Amino acid sequence: MILSDTRILEKIESREIVIEPFDRNCLGTNSYDVHLGKYLAVYDAEVLDAKKHNQIREIVIPDEGFVLQPGTLYLGVTIEYTETHCAVPFLEGKSSVGRLGIDIHATAGKGDVGFCNCWTLEISCIHPVRVYHGMPIGQLIYFGVEGEIEVYYNKKANAKYNARSLKPVESMMWKNSF
Repeated sequence: MILSDTRILEKIESREIVIEPFDRNCLGTNSYDVHLGKYLAVYDAEVLDAKKHNQIREIVIPDEGFVLQPGTLYLGVTIEYTETHCAVPFLEGKSSVGRLGIDIHATAGKGDVGFCNCWTLEISCIHPVRVYHGMPIGQLIYFGVEGEIEVYYNKKANAKYNARSLKPVESMMWKNSF
């Protein structure tokens, strides 16, 4: 079941959901709007290798915006730091962003209970489009959890994305055994 605005506010009050910074105007009927941070990143290598640590190059979005190019994967980050201790957070793009031809995640739209960080975005676009630091980019939707949680994400020994970061985080697939 998706949490309503009043339920999200209750969870924020009890610190079961944390959103920093929190702006009441960003709370929708059953979601919370998040915004594009000032950092983007692109991979250095033309061919990525799932078994190796692929290095990224940082881009700072200037005040006049930054033009995303088709055929390039950009890693972005939300301004908002979030913690979710009672629900499963899903990040979806805003419809206005989608109507500009921007996708904000390739596959990683779901967070885990216990995820505590800013969200790294996997941004791609259909045609060139200018984006800006601080623009609304997505919305968090919270689904209730049925049953007890054995291990929260932020307590998992092998969790790869626990280090708090205000910048996009590259793939840590290379840390898996395969």
